[in-house]
Amino acid sequence: MSHETAQKSLFLETLKNFIAGTTSGFSGKLVEYPFDTVKVLLQTQDPAKPSYTGSIHCFFTTWRNHGIRGLYRGLLTPLLGSAMENAALFTSYGWIKSTVAANPNKLSFFELVLCGIGTGVSVGFVLTPVELVKCRLQVQQSVGAQQRYRNPMDVITQTLKSEGIIGMYRGHTSTLAREIPGNVAWFGMYDLVCTLLTPKGGSKNDINTLGHMLAGASAGVSYWSAFFPADVAKSKIQTDPALSTEPLWRVSEYFVVSFVFVFFLCLTLTSLCAAQVE
Repeated sequence: MSHETAQKSLFLETLKNFIAGTTSGFSGKLVEYPFDTVKVLLQTQDPAKPSYTGSIHCFFTTWRNHGIRGLYRGLLTPLLGSAMENAALFTSYGWIKSTVAANPNKLSFFELVLCGIGTGVSVGFVLTPVELVKCRLQVQQSVGAQQRYRNPMDVITQTLKSEGIIGMYRGHTSTLAREIPGNVAWFGMYDLVCTLLTPKGGSKNDINTLGHMLAGASAGVSYWSAFFPADVAKSKIQTDPALSTEPLWRVSEYFVVSFVFVFFLCLTLTSLCAAQVE
């Protein structure tokens, strides 16, 4: 294969990954967003005086107080952001795979880890400001919460005015701590399940739709199980004024108080949601 042909093949593969990532991000966010709102509300409530006893109570309390709009509050930013997130995810993964792998169709464990790390870093830069806007709007649906922001643009404007551009990246360390191991787990589990389901003498293209759905569901659960505490820290740092300027390690005291209560409630909800969406 000539150099020009190889470059063209890489471009087409990257374009395909970009389109697939954008489409999947848009549709997935529509399905998962109400569950994500519940997750953030559970993560950010005061563990000493919780407003919700569990996922179901949180869901129906939000529905009763704010209607369906309350569960979808702040959707626009992550909806657009998810398209960029998944486009960045699949594009960077495809490019890194083609760059570091001797055989892009059959990655070694080390090559999978490198792809997951590189993808997690690149996606983290897209996700942090998107999730900051999303979380600050979502927590306003909590019982008795102050309605500080009117819409996503108001969040961006107020944050830039009071904290500058760095304010949009509050919780970035926590995001990277979630995304890097999460993406290693996601791509590793997806590849493992696909390998197990590939017919003898065949390829991954021979796996049926149900098989790909199983691989995606397993990958989604693996992603959220990899380092979920970092997601709890991210939500707290981005929404709690007392923690918004603190680095990840300074939030450890919060974990001592609330880890068991928040972790298992949110992990169960998120894993079920991830299996459905992926």
